[in-house]
Amino acid sequence: MNIIPAVDVLGGSVVRLVRGDYEAVTTYSDDPAFQTLAWSRQGAELVHVVDLDGARSGVPNRELWRRLGDTGVRFQVGGGLRSPDLVAEAVDAGAERVVVGTAALWEPSTLREMLDVVGPGRVVVAIDVRDGRATGAGWLDEGLPLAALLDRLGAQGVVRMLVTGIERDGTMVGPDVGLLALVRAAAPDMAIIASGGVGSLPDLRLLASIGVEGVIVGRALYEGRFTLEEALAVRP
Repeated sequence: MNIIPAVDVLGGSVVRLVRGDYEAVTTYSDDPAFQTLAWSRQGAELVHVVDLDGARSGVPNRELWRRLGDTGVRFQVGGGLRSPDLVAEAVDAGAERVVVGTAALWEPSTLREMLDVVGPGRVVVAIDVRDGRATGAGWLDEGLPLAALLDRLGAQGVVRMLVTGIERDGTMVGPDVGLLALVRAAAPDMAIIASGGVGSLPDLRLLASIGVEGVIVGRALYEGRFTLEEALAVRP
C-alpha cells in the first residue's frame, strides 16, 4: 500500500479543507513545490497535488504544473482537468498521473478520449462520495448514484480510482471503511486509492487490510499525528 502525502493548493498556498468546504481552510505553507519536494525527500514515492482553484473554476494552474515538474518529484495532479488536451498538457509538464472527476461523471466520451491520449495507467478517476452519490465540479453538484458510476467506469476501461468520503475528508476521524469496502466489492478489478479521514496509524493498517493500492494522507501529517516515516513503516 502506497502512502501518498497530499498537497492541496488554494490561492498559491498549501492548505487543507474540512469536508470540501472552501470556507473551512487551514494554511500550512506558501510554497507548493517546496512542500512536494519535502515529502519526496522524506520518503514519499508519489505526491498527490490538487489545484483547488482549478477544481472550482475549471481553469487549472499550468504554472503550478511546471513548477512541480521542475522538482523532479513523481506527482499526480488534479483540479480543472476537464479535457483531453489539458490532461496531455499536465503529463507533458511532468505529472506521473492525472486525476479527473467532473469529466468522468458528466462526459463519458471525454473520459474515453483522456484514456486514449495518455493511457489508462496515467488516469485516476476521482469518486468523491456524499450520501451515496458521486459528485463532481469541486464537490458542488448533486452527483450520480455511486453504483451507476462504477458500472460506467468499468465498462470504459478505467483501471484506477481515488475514492473520497467527503464527510470524513479533513476530519481525521477515521476513513469511511464501509464506502471503501462497497467500492472494492463492486469493482474488484480496479485499483483503489483511499482518501478522507485518516488520523492515526491504525487507520492505515485498517485500509491495508481492505486491499487498497494507496492512501492519501493530508491533515494528519501536517498536524503531526504521525510522521511520514512512521506511516511508511506500517504499510504491508
